Amino acid sequence: MPRTRSLAWSELKIGIITVVALLIAATTIFMLMGGRGFFWQRYPLKTKFTTAAGLKPGSPVRIAGVERGTVTGVELVGDEVEVTFEVNKDARPRITDRSTALLGSVSLLGEAAVDITPATRGTPLPDGSLVPTGKAQGLLAGMAPDVSEGVAELTGLLRDVREGKGTVGKLVTDQALYDQLNQFVAAAGEVTRGIQQGHGTIGKLLNDPKTANALEASLTNLQDMTRRINAGEGSIGQLLKDDAFARSLNASTSNLKELTDRLNTLTDRLNKGEGTAGKLLTDATLFNRLNDLTDRFDQIATSLNQGQGTAGQLLKDKQLYENMNGAVGEFRSLLTAIEKDPKKYLNVRVSIF
Repeated sequence: MPRTRSLAWSELKIGIITVVALLIAATTIFMLMGGRGFFWQRYPLKTKFTTAAGLKPGSPVRIAGVERGTVTGVELVGDEVEVTFEVNKDARPRITDRSTALLGSVSLLGEAAVDITPATRGTPLPDGSLVPTGKAQGLLAGMAPDVSEGVAELTGLLRDVREGKGTVGKLVTDQALYDQLNQFVAAAGEVTRGIQQGHGTIGKLLNDPKTANALEASLTNLQDMTRRINAGEGSIGQLLKDDAFARSLNASTSNLKELTDRLNTLTDRLNKGEGTAGKLLTDATLFNRLNDLTDRFDQIATSLNQGQGTAGQLLKDKQLYENMNGAVGEFRSLLTAIEKDPKKYLNVRVSIF
């Protein structure tokens, strides 16, 4: 009897270990399946693609990027590829008649997947229903036309460069442009070396401390001048800070403006011929009369210079001048004698009838 109980306990331990191992295996399988669930927790659906590059049984089925199923079959049906797959039943409310199936990719190595867009506002699809197909996004095969177009454009660009078209093409093929660019680089190198050696203004500024000190002193003087102006020192400072000086300058400016207005008024009157000066500028008759008068004065001056007339002879005839001078002298002598003895020269008789 004791031996019989011992054998039963050994078998019981083996059974317990086997059950635990099965549980561990089931848990491991469930975890490895990535939440796809067991077969009794899934329901079948299908869709159709024009191409199924990289898609095979066992490929993942994703809903909004979350893996919720597995591809079970990939078969050619006419000109299309029919893909059957299974998804978890808890995703049924999200896969409706408004959902679409897209051919997506898991990685850049070509592994494909079925992506289903969730649409909770539609009617859930029954088992084995066809999920409408949408346009594939993000698949390398869909990028092939764009890549081909880019390669074609790049090829055309290289062809233009080889043919010397454009700036880069001329730079690659035109020897003269290359030589000019080489000369420019050489000249730039010489200028840089000259600056480093202290040649020129920039070179002295970079290498000669005296030039830098002089520039710094000039900047210091400029700062000091600016400070004095801000402090109201000097004429400019007073102009900016002193209101009385500003008003005085404004008054002077007003007086200058008034004088300018008067000059403008006088000029307008002269242009209109008002007044003597205006008539002289604009009236041809008055100008001609003045011109005739000037000519007559010229004629009189010419006659005097030539000794014509009494005044001309007086200016030119020396004998006449001496006779007149002598007569004046004798007249003065007579007046002197009369003043000395008036009775001798003045004999007045008065007779009464």
